[in-house]
Amino acid sequence: GFFQSYAVEVDIKDASNATCLYANWMMRFLITYESNNGDYKTTTLNLSSSVTHNGSVCGNDTQAAVVAVQFGEGHSWSINITKTNETYQGDFITLTYNTNDTAVFPDAKRKGPVTVLMKDPAHPVQLNTVFVCHNSFVVEEKNTTQIFWNVTVQAFVQNGTVSKKETRCPADTPTSAPTVPPTIANVTTASTTTLSPAPTTAPKPVENPDTGNYSLKSGNKTCFLATVGLQLNVSQDKPLLININPKTTVADGTCGNTTATLKLNDGNSTLIGF
Repeated sequence: GFFQSYAVEVDIKDASNATCLYANWMMRFLITYESNNGDYKTTTLNLSSSVTHNGSVCGNDTQAAVVAVQFGEGHSWSINITKTNETYQGDFITLTYNTNDTAVFPDAKRKGPVTVLMKDPAHPVQLNTVFVCHNSFVVEEKNTTQIFWNVTVQAFVQNGTVSKKETRCPADTPTSAPTVPPTIANVTTASTTTLSPAPTTAPKPVENPDTGNYSLKSGNKTCFLATVGLQLNVSQDKPLLININPKTTVADGTCGNTTATLKLNDGNSTLIGF
């Protein structure tokens, strides 16, 4: 479904009060945890409206830059960014979530903070260049899925000014026109965009969604099968119909002894969990 999330902006200054590290982004987390009765549940952890950035540092030639944020009831997230002579690159991401937060983790069997460490998959970025990614991308490790979008980051900022030169993520790279009308990509990016119809052509109604075949495996055995066509009806200023395109949608999830979770990600900030 659609979840409330907040943007985070971190602007770190050096000793001369000049910007040395800038980041602005949105993110949310899907976390699978064990409940008291032995079932496995998947919950959504969103950033709260109040976020601190204690522990964020500029970095230098020998020390990694760090973007660190703390939010909610004892949750935190950080990324270490290292520098070479010509580039900078995310090294590893650390997520700590607190299952004592009963609003997010009701009846969690394990209580207290849980830390997950994962490698940042992003490629190196040239120094004096800002990394930008408007479309969503996903980083997965163990029982967590991290979704990022509307990302703007520059580490080791030179002369205190964020660069106007951009390096775009693969998700933002234009592709050749698809053979199926790109209903999702047109209307469900991180910030909703409405395309204007051609002047001489009346808007066409949204057709029935294509049927997708989604499956999960536990070891070598298939544990979840779903054959379904999906259409979302979102009530905002006016009703918005969105077809989920099985050709661009990735299935993930988990199978437990008594419960199973299917997660569908269309790569354009639309996430659906069953």
